[in-house]
Amino acid sequence: MNIVETAVNHGSFKTLVAAVTAAELVETLSGKGPFTVFAPLDEAFAALPAGTVESLIEPANKAKLQSILTYHVVPGRVMSTDLTDGMKAKTVNGAEITIHLKDGKVLINDAEVVTADVETDNGVIHVINKVIMPA
Repeated sequence: MNIVETAVNHGSFKTLVAAVTAAELVETLSGKGPFTVFAPLDEAFAALPAGTVESLIEPANKAKLQSILTYHVVPGRVMSTDLTDGMKAKTVNGAEITIHLKDGKVLINDAEVVTADVETDNGVIHVINKVIMPA
């Protein structure tokens, strides 16, 4: 299964899948890749200020939503064993994320990786507990 199919089947990414659909990124993330996706759980989206998700999925905010979602995607297949403390990675939206290895945890900016290395046909998913926002 590809990244989108894996996210749909997982069951804990309903908000992410809805956002990817609203941003018209399903075809891209179902494509050849490979991609590394830092996928926020539904609880991560629920922790955003009230009304944020509803606002972002409105058609008028598609560009902003695409920017946020592509900030969660790095070109190529990056496994957890490839990560080093202080490592920076350029995301699909052009901005960088920073990886921190601290006290046995992996952080992407300030989001913790709660499940690593979910392999798919076109990349890998690392599940995170927070939505990361570009500057």
